[in-house]
Amino acid sequence: MESIQNIKKKFGIIGYDYALHRALEKALQVAFTDISVLVLGESGVGKEFIPKIIHQFSYRKHHSYIAVNCGAIPEGTIDSELFGHEKGSFTGATSMRKGYFEGANGGTIFLDEVGELPLTTQVRLLRILESGEFIKVGSSKIQKTDIRIVAATNLNMIEAIQKGKFREDLYYRLNTVQINVPSLRFRKNDIKFLFKKFSNDFAEKYHMPKITLTKESIKYLENYSWPGNIRQLKNIIEQISVVETEREITIEKLKEYIPENIPSLSFPKDESFIHDYSRERDFLYKILFDMRKNLNDLKNITYELIKNNSNARFSEKNQELIEKVFGKRITAKDSIFQLEDSSKSSSEEDLDYEEIEEDFSKKNELYSFSLQEREIEHIQKILKKNYGKRKKTAKELGISERTLYRKIKQYGL
Repeated sequence: MESIQNIKKKFGIIGYDYALHRALEKALQVAFTDISVLVLGESGVGKEFIPKIIHQFSYRKHHSYIAVNCGAIPEGTIDSELFGHEKGSFTGATSMRKGYFEGANGGTIFLDEVGELPLTTQVRLLRILESGEFIKVGSSKIQKTDIRIVAATNLNMIEAIQKGKFREDLYYRLNTVQINVPSLRFRKNDIKFLFKKFSNDFAEKYHMPKITLTKESIKYLENYSWPGNIRQLKNIIEQISVVETEREITIEKLKEYIPENIPSLSFPKDESFIHDYSRERDFLYKILFDMRKNLNDLKNITYELIKNNSNARFSEKNQELIEKVFGKRITAKDSIFQLEDSSKSSSEEDLDYEEIEEDFSKKNELYSFSLQEREIEHIQKILKKNYGKRKKTAKELGISERTLYRKIKQYGL
């Protein structure tokens, strides 16, 4: 399987946040299948990369990839756009037209803002998901299409279902696999790297020196809530790059573009969507940190073995384990000090994105591979402790019942 680091270089994705890596990892895992995927995340987080990755690494990559913004097409013409129409089927239909589902036959179609689809169109979409069949507007002939559907939305779909704006059966057909793309405010450590990337891009585009930030300015960016996410950050950097003559941006100057205490206009009305995701993220981090603690304990045991037994002999199996932990094969003659990481950490402002990315990728390769197994094991343990009672289990895990139900379904528990 392609490495996460290579995927990010190929698609120009910046960041090493765990939740971002998990989203990319899931996209790769489902790419070779034909199951439907629902991508969730706020506006501006970069959800559009997920379907592109899925298509590129699927057997459909040599066929069409079509992205459709469902919210940008008027309700009166959405059926014609998606499914096509016959000549004379409505005023202005002067010729027969193929829809996206017919034109992308054999490939992948990305339905962005799928939550904005009218209910009548949702019925048609459900039929395609169930049987691959559709009927053009103004026709009675059933046609077939072979297509992979990836959908995305920034809406709280459960709330939309409860209000009767989205079909529950369609939601579960689309949501065979759910991929969550994290908001920028949950990726504070990535902000300085995104700033550096966009600053370099606009310096090259407008043929001028790149802008830089003071330490105070970086902290200010990291503490901002970013309701517009990466899209907002990029737009602000472009404005500053073009307008400002001074290339080092102070916090006072930055506040002219991002005033303090501005109320958010674009956060979801139902904040439970954000809180639910945040709780799940904390839950996964807890598992990851436990794994790191276990790894550190293993290192300490190995140190003691070498210090206390100068004649220690390591079997091939133990050598493989030690090599995973320390990144090298060792003998009893090796000094324990040689096993320590000799590299010195640079100050945060001197860190280069590519170096950090490579270092992070190496350190987390061992953790991320088995993280899902640990998550399943942990959920099973707490479920058993609470005699299968989901409400108590969710509370103890620190996640919502809805998230627990989804994970039980996802992992077949």
